[in-house]
Amino acid sequence: MSDFDRGNRGGGSRRDFGPKEMHKATCAECGKECEVPFKPTEGRPVYCRECFAKRKRY
Repeated sequence: MSDFDRGNRGGGSRRDFGPKEMHKATCAECGKECEVPFKPTEGRPVYCRECFAKRKRY
């Protein structure tokens, strides 16, 4: 019986759904073109990997 069948949705093995669809965006902080694994929402800032890491520290 799999973890899913037992209702264990919080743990267990991860399924591989393949590569995520990437979306082009412009970083709100440095202006660099980047790709993100989600569709950017208008009016919400998107940060490149480097700027996101800097912001995360604060």
